[in-house]
Amino acid sequence: MNAHLLATIDLATTNVSNGGGPFGAMIVRNGEVIATGVNQVTPTLDPTAHAEIVAIRNACQALGDFKLTGCTLISSCEPCPLCLSAALWARVDRVVYAADRHDAAAAGFDDREFYELFGRPREEWSLPVEQISTGEDNAPFTAWLSSATRIDY
Repeated sequence: MNAHLLATIDLATTNVSNGGGPFGAMIVRNGEVIATGVNQVTPTLDPTAHAEIVAIRNACQALGDFKLTGCTLISSCEPCPLCLSAALWARVDRVVYAADRHDAAAAGFDDREFYELFGRPREEWSLPVEQISTGEDNAPFTAWLSSATRIDY
């Protein structure tokens, strides 16, 4: 496991030299590296292009499946809430990381406020999030449940 962690640290460090952020990740199954990813937020102008997300996307393409059951997500730094959510949706078996959220915050990547935000009632959030009913709110779910070709996930 240490070799894989060191490899993600190397990916992250090299990515800084290439204009990306200081984060690297990989998806491993049975000791084999399935895919890697590096932070591409600024080069691609994509706020979701975190290293873990890129690695998950690449692994799903490599395996031809949207589920990464049996895989481990290994990251150079503790995954943020976005990346943890993606790991849950991808159904990885385990997440392992080197640096933690406090190390990231010291380098200017402070996602602690997001962890704290999700612990507060929505009424206290700085970003308004509200439901507005249209009377047709469940139509997509009704269509989904009646679809004979749906693939459950």
